[in-house]
Amino acid sequence: MKWTMALCLAILSLLVLDGPAPAKVVGQTVEYRQNGTLLKGYLAYDDAVKGRRPGVLVVHEFWGLNDFARQRADKLAEMGYTALAVDMYGEGKVTRDRAEATKLAGHVRSTPLMRERAQAGLKVLRKHNLVDPQRLAAIGFCFGGTTVLELAYSGADVKGVVSFHGGLTAPKPEDRKRLKAKILILHGAEDPHVKAEEIKAFQEAMRQAGADWQMIYYGGAVHSFANPEAGRDKSSGVAYDPKAAARSWQHMQLSLQEIFQNKMGLDG
Repeated sequence: MKWTMALCLAILSLLVLDGPAPAKVVGQTVEYRQNGTLLKGYLAYDDAVKGRRPGVLVVHEFWGLNDFARQRADKLAEMGYTALAVDMYGEGKVTRDRAEATKLAGHVRSTPLMRERAQAGLKVLRKHNLVDPQRLAAIGFCFGGTTVLELAYSGADVKGVVSFHGGLTAPKPEDRKRLKAKILILHGAEDPHVKAEEIKAFQEAMRQAGADWQMIYYGGAVHSFANPEAGRDKSSGVAYDPKAAARSWQHMQLSLQEIFQNKMGLDG
C-alpha cells in the first residue's frame, strides 16, 4: 500500500510538471530615446502566451507614467496582448502635484513632441519580438487620450486608437488625408473640460475625413471617470465613476477584438 501511494504521488508530480505553464504577467522597464531624450516606458506581457501577438500602446494621464497606466498595461497583458505604457515626459517623470503636472503636459501638448514621443514608443513596441507589427493599437487617458488622437492624425500605422476622457483635438486639413486608424472616443457626458464647440469641431472633422469613428457618452460621468485615484466628488468636474469605468473598458475590448479580428475574452 505504501509503495502504491508513493507511485501515485510520483505520477501526480510528473503530471503537474508536464502540464501547461500558469499564466504570468511579466512587467519590465524599457529604456529608449527620442531625439536624445531618455524615455522610460513599462512593457507588460503574459509569458504563457506563445509567439507574436497584437501590441497596444498605453499613454498616461498628465500625471506621468504612474501606477494607473502600468496597471492598464498589465490588464492588457492578461488579455493576451503585449502592452507598452509610454513615457511622454522623459526620465520617467511622474508627479501628484497638479501645477507640476500642468507644466509637464504643457511642454508636450500642442507641440510636435506629442506626436514624436508617441511615435517613438510605437517604434519600440513594433520591433519587440513578442509583437505582431501588423497589429498595433493605442489607448490613452485624459492627456493620453489626446495623444493617441494625434498619433492617429500623424498617419501612424495603427489599426485603431481609443481615447478615455481625453481632450478632443480635431485633425488639421492635412491630417485628414493621413488618417487611417479607427477611432473610439469614450466620453463622460457631464465632462466640463471638453467644450461643446470642441466636440462639434471634432465630429465635423471626422465626417470630412471620412473616418471610421465612434463616440460613446456615459451619463453622469465627468472627467477622469476611469481612474479610481480621481476621487468621487463629481462637483469638481473630475471624479471616478465605476459604472462608466467598467463599461468603457468593455467597449475598448470590443474595439480591439474588432480591429485585430480576435476573440479574446472580456474582463474588468
